[in-house]
Amino acid sequence: MPKVKKGLDKLPLKDFRRLDKAIWALAQEPRPLGIKKLRGPFYRIRVGDWRIVYAVFDKDRLVIVGRVARRSKRTYERVDELF
Repeated sequence: MPKVKKGLDKLPLKDFRRLDKAIWALAQEPRPLGIKKLRGPFYRIRVGDWRIVYAVFDKDRLVIVGRVARRSKRTYERVDELF
């Protein structure tokens, strides 16, 4: 998603590398240890202070990242509208 890419491009290199590694790992294992199921096909994974909110569509073998954000009360708002 373009918003996610723009946000990642603005991060310090150290944070970007950690998040990039975690996102690519989701391609191999979309439900690794430590994830939390939000609702429907939506999940979140923690990477330090950051959260990656994504959806898994098993039938299509597809993982879509909808948001990468620092943890806050608003991180999980309107998750349904991300995809």
